[in-house]
Amino acid sequence: MPLLPGFSRRLWLMPVPILAGLMLPLARDAFGVPSLDVRIDGDRLHVAATGFSFLNDKVVQRVKNGASAGFAGQLSLTTEPGGPALKRVIERFVVSYDLWEEKFSAVRLGAARRALTRSTAAGVEAFCVDGLSLDASGFSRDRPFWLKLEIRAEDPKEQGAVVGEPGINLTRLVEIFSRPARGQQPHWTVERGPLRLVDLKTAGRKG
Repeated sequence: MPLLPGFSRRLWLMPVPILAGLMLPLARDAFGVPSLDVRIDGDRLHVAATGFSFLNDKVVQRVKNGASAGFAGQLSLTTEPGGPALKRVIERFVVSYDLWEEKFSAVRLGAARRALTRSTAAGVEAFCVDGLSLDASGFSRDRPFWLKLEIRAEDPKEQGAVVGEPGINLTRLVEIFSRPARGQQPHWTVERGPLRLVDLKTAGRKG
């Protein structure tokens, strides 16, 4: 049997479990399996998501037709997969599209309101996820933990309860993320762990 392109005879003769282990990262990249890059800056944890896009074709078509799209995002820290959140940060953000400039915009509506204009869809997604930085002060640097990133499309039925005078009702948002997303509600989740603060790279440094 001829060898696949790029495979040496030594690779071809490897036991199946070893070969599968070598191929798994390639398969993940090929199929875009979501993953989190986690970095630390002082006491704050920052994440960047790959293979994770909440501005899908349906959302893009909606905002290009002149409507805005609201989302709620949560980054939570637990000491076991699926465990209760010891720390969390929640943000609400709204995405829109400028038909004249053919660019996306986004507004984060938390206590520190920020906006991004004239950007690409990928730039807007990175801006929204970056806003979910988590305060890890007081957490042991050697203690293993898991991080979970969740994004949910805003349910119009809940918008009135979420939007308050300062921008968002945090108590209501916590309640929303404490229950599973509704069957028809678009939502995206990615989790990573175990991690330790002592092992994390410093934000802004490469390598």
